Amino acid sequence: MPAAHVRALLEQSYRSALEAVAPARLLAPHLTGPRPDFVLAFGKAALPMLRAALEAYPGVPGLAVPPRGTPDLRAPDGAEVLPGSHPVPDGHSVRAAQRALARVRALPQGTRLLVLVSGGGSALLSAPWGVTLAQKQALTRDLLRAGATIKEINAVRKHLSQVKGGRLAGATRAQVRALLISDVIGDDPSVIASGPTVPDPTTFADALAVLDRCALAAPEARAHLSAGLRGERPDTPKPGELPHAEHTVIGSNRVLLEAAQAFLQGRGVRAVILGDTFAGEARDLAGFHASLVQSVRTHGTPFQAPVALLSGGEATVTVRGDGRGGRNQEFALWLLQELGERGVYAMSAGSDGIDGHSDAAGALLTPDSLARARSLGLDPRDFLARNDSGTFFAALGDALVTGPSGHNLNDYRAILVE
Repeated sequence: MPAAHVRALLEQSYRSALEAVAPARLLAPHLTGPRPDFVLAFGKAALPMLRAALEAYPGVPGLAVPPRGTPDLRAPDGAEVLPGSHPVPDGHSVRAAQRALARVRALPQGTRLLVLVSGGGSALLSAPWGVTLAQKQALTRDLLRAGATIKEINAVRKHLSQVKGGRLAGATRAQVRALLISDVIGDDPSVIASGPTVPDPTTFADALAVLDRCALAAPEARAHLSAGLRGERPDTPKPGELPHAEHTVIGSNRVLLEAAQAFLQGRGVRAVILGDTFAGEARDLAGFHASLVQSVRTHGTPFQAPVALLSGGEATVTVRGDGRGGRNQEFALWLLQELGERGVYAMSAGSDGIDGHSDAAGALLTPDSLARARSLGLDPRDFLARNDSGTFFAALGDALVTGPSGHNLNDYRAILVE
């Protein structure tokens, strides 16, 4: 198959999988039962989820909190749209959270609240508690730069928030039904968007432990968390303390990978799913995938070539340089470095269409990527040292630029071993 066709096939597998698990499609089977009195949607899929819900329940008032920059921010009839900021909250995120709190607090006993949650909700719905917005912004950036996992970041954010860690559900007398699209490894409802409607198993002590591990001073946050540890601040609702709230995870990274697998196999490409829980440094994940490629090529284990290896989850990057890019492009560049001259057709992309601080969703590799880079005077090691994978792939013409997808189901990686 010509190189251009293989590249197009990989990119199409990504786009087709996202279309197959579009938010409205995931939501449709669950829009049954009693009519809600209010619909609150927040996250990267907030608008398509709200629109689907209001089509099923016409005339119900609603509020959506999507990211700024989302295409078509028009509000559905009878609804409000208050865009927020991601991945770091801003004043718009705070205003949206305060509006959401006001609306759910106003719901009387015996009413029903439908909450639609998707990835990115932690930053988009932000109501700082114990710290200022500026302090919370700085702390979020520091946690991201330190390579903290999403569970660690959320443990901190829950205890510095009026809405996270079950506090949103705790603020209303209405019966709460939450439908969640997961963007976290393991699909833990208490972690998705920091679990605003879900009891929180983490504590003030857990949040302080994250700051210690990441060696962050954060004096204001530490003072607030320490006061909570001493019992001077109420902790988040714990399991069993929100009997009026229920939740269901309706979409996940696994669903995305299964859709991609079906697409590829429908076109005659054998595809296997390695897993949807890959985490850790992009460099380490790339090393593992490179070793697997070599094993398939050399020994035919654990799979016989040709085969497409699919994996999901979410890598992290400990930032040491000032370059442009994100975890998916960093993974792809490390994979290129690990495989050297014996390259592969591969791609790594964020399902939200945004990879870190770049315009790309991710990057594509071809067997001759390294040779093409050298002909342009590009050394992968130099770009890796600066965390500048975005610049590398843009110069090579291998950046995958899609724009925001209005979705978020973690990362999608596909490696075709011929």
